[in-house]
Amino acid sequence: MPEVRLIDENGSQIGVVPTHQALEIAASRGLDLVEVAANVRPPVCRIMDYGKYLYEQSKKDKAAKKKQHTVQLKEIRFRPKTEEHDYQFKLKHIRGFLTEGFKVKTAVVFRGRELVHKELGHKIIDRLTTDLTDIAEVESPSKLEGRNLSAMFQLKRK
Repeated sequence: MPEVRLIDENGSQIGVVPTHQALEIAASRGLDLVEVAANVRPPVCRIMDYGKYLYEQSKKDKAAKKKQHTVQLKEIRFRPKTEEHDYQFKLKHIRGFLTEGFKVKTAVVFRGRELVHKELGHKIIDRLTTDLTDIAEVESPSKLEGRNLSAMFQLKRK
């Protein structure tokens, strides 16, 4: 690349200059020559303090990361033959997790020949859906993944 379009540290355009001259200008000012746009003719280069630029960029990234909110997932497992008391106990835990802001994945785990009776698992998931309608909505409906029938619940949006 014999020539580059040069932009100085203040953002004003110097013009099209030979590459060696652009490097000399940057060195005389004690700054770096950074290629900004390589795929245009002539390529665009900017005079800047590259170390300072990287530092400011990392600070911006950290600030953006602090502001983002991650939703965590809790999983509650059922069996096709889960008794009433166990069901109510787990339902209470699901309600607690949802009010704390978690998403909840419910899974009905089948073992051995229980997989023949998938309708029992669907009954449990449907019952959970109706019992949680006041507080939660179904994020993803029930689906069979191997030997697990699972559904995702999240807190209702206001």
